[in-house]
Amino acid sequence: MKDIIVIVGPTGVGKTKLSVELAKRLNAEIINGDSVAIYKKLDIGSAKPSLEERGEIPHHLLDIKDVLEDYSVYDYQKDIRSKIEEINKKGKRVIVVGGTGLYLKAAFYDYRFTKETIKRDYSKYSLEELVKKIESYDVVIPDIHNRRRVERLLQKLEDDEEISNHKDVLLYPVNVIGLTCDRELLYKRINRRVDDMLSQGLLKEVESLKEYYKDSRVLNSAIGYKEFVPFLFEQMPLNDVVDTIKQNSRRFAKRQYTFFNHQFDTKWFDVDFDHFDKTIDTVEKYINKKEL
Repeated sequence: MKDIIVIVGPTGVGKTKLSVELAKRLNAEIINGDSVAIYKKLDIGSAKPSLEERGEIPHHLLDIKDVLEDYSVYDYQKDIRSKIEEINKKGKRVIVVGGTGLYLKAAFYDYRFTKETIKRDYSKYSLEELVKKIESYDVVIPDIHNRRRVERLLQKLEDDEEISNHKDVLLYPVNVIGLTCDRELLYKRINRRVDDMLSQGLLKEVESLKEYYKDSRVLNSAIGYKEFVPFLFEQMPLNDVVDTIKQNSRRFAKRQYTFFNHQFDTKWFDVDFDHFDKTIDTVEKYINKKEL
């Protein structure tokens, strides 16, 4: 089995373009590694690759769940491993693209989740204490006074953490490619991308999902969607929402670099945005050289 090529990095650095071009050159299929792009209707805010961008390259694990459905790290682990086997049987390479670190770590390393969910007893905690626990996950709660929903959300968040101590054992051969650029330039590109999302219809997309916010976990946890909660319920003006998305996106980019530096053996490439083909060529040469 040849190395699985994993392309990581923050939003706006060219992961989609690189992955599609490499897939053409290496006879590969692409698997999504972003926890938000898994969901239907979350297109603009997740920067999901369009059908035009995908071209003729098969893409997997995109648009497989509705926003009211639950989808955990455990579910992703099962699905991506099944897809890897399926693509390998075709005699094709696998390219995984995305920035959700825990999903990728659980996919390739020996993460073992508890199969049976144990119903936790939260009766000893006040509602305020439960809310504080959820806030530590950086998740927005739309109905903060509904104890049943608060307990249900916390149970799901804590279920995803039930992992055994085998997580340093790599199960697949992986070649992790990271895309980066000057930090100041990156932050400018992130800010511009958020503005572009608004011009592409992000607000319309969010408003079409308003009725689902009360019960959707992903809408209340994903950057680009969770920030709209106070706006939808007339507690914050749109300009402040946009600023918050930009701020959260920049902070997340910083956390991504830290995660992939510490959790994977990542080879970083500075992107030449003016001559992106050069970046593609450089990455391809690195992959081919490493496999000699």
